[in-house]
Amino acid sequence: MSSEESVIHRLRGLSSMATRALLAELALEGALASGVTVDFESIGGVDAAKRIAAGEAFDLVVLADDAIRRLADAGAVVPTLCVQLVRSAMAVAVLEGEPRPNLTSEAALRQAVAAARAIGYSTGPSGNHLLALLDRWGLRAALGERLVQAPPGVPVATLVRRGEVELGFQQLSELTGVEGVEVAGELPPGADFVTTFTGAACSVSARRSAVADWLQWAASPAAAEIKHRHGMAPA
Repeated sequence: MSSEESVIHRLRGLSSMATRALLAELALEGALASGVTVDFESIGGVDAAKRIAAGEAFDLVVLADDAIRRLADAGAVVPTLCVQLVRSAMAVAVLEGEPRPNLTSEAALRQAVAAARAIGYSTGPSGNHLLALLDRWGLRAALGERLVQAPPGVPVATLVRRGEVELGFQQLSELTGVEGVEVAGELPPGADFVTTFTGAACSVSARRSAVADWLQWAASPAAAEIKHRHGMAPA
């Protein structure tokens, strides 16, 4: 039987940009393993959550765990069909060839941020965490216009590659494998942050059983190697 013939169900999925490359590979392998394929659309996480909350016709959504919980509370996804899939650590990126910041301690990171020409961050959970760190360090007001938020759906690595920021903060998976961009490392203990991404069946879907089958496979040990290749860990 060919791979095309083995696909029994085809689902429509929506995700944030942070997991787009991972989900593309999971969708391909999952079709062969579970008989369910998912055609994922990836956009900014904030916009994705709004579209699911509005009841747009998706079967499956993958977003940061806190966003999925809010959607479950609002009745937009099925609470009993929410499955944690991957964990992604927050990291720092620089333009290829540029000096890497000292990330050996929280104090060293604070010093690097204070001295940076410009700092890029996202609209998602990693961006919120950076802003909380800056508040804790007493740097947010002082940095002012040196803080550059990437527009929804635009990876922070894009700002780094263009030279618009000196340091870029986002999930490791978003910063890995971008031409012209180097990952300096993950945030040190005390300042570190990990985002858990969860998949859920949308309440408007009539194919919840197929969604459950795909989520079960995507959360299984069989999918672990794919997650590691994309800089993530199984949840």
